[in-house]
Amino acid sequence: MPHKLRKIRKFRGSRTQGYGRIGQHRDSGSKGNRKVGRHKHLWSKIVTSQPNYFGSHGFTSPQSKRRVESTINLYKLDQLASGTEINLTELGYTKLLGTGKLTKALTVQVAAASKSAVQKVQEAGGKLIIPQASEE
Repeated sequence: MPHKLRKIRKFRGSRTQGYGRIGQHRDSGSKGNRKVGRHKHLWSKIVTSQPNYFGSHGFTSPQSKRRVESTINLYKLDQLASGTEINLTELGYTKLLGTGKLTKALTVQVAAASKSAVQKVQEAGGKLIIPQASEE
């Protein structure tokens, strides 16, 4: 049953009804450190005195996401190899991928390789040398 002594009745006429600064209950309230006129007449001051005022700053993406793999496929490896041994780490490659066929029996040294690349190198009669991380 409705009654006339609801809490809101006490706040009638108080402009903010107990929610602090004007408009705080409905919107985001007072925006701290947001200067007046920054998108209008004070634009030139920002560009010269505060070059990093706009935009996002401070988040660094994890190292694992920033790592860039230098890859090579088997068909390129087949063209690249002249002898029976090839060291891809010295050539600047970090991973061997399995696209293409290998026609020679090669001994390949590389930091990482896909499962299909390992399988195709072994099927061609070659050997893959992948240095494992030392366990401490």
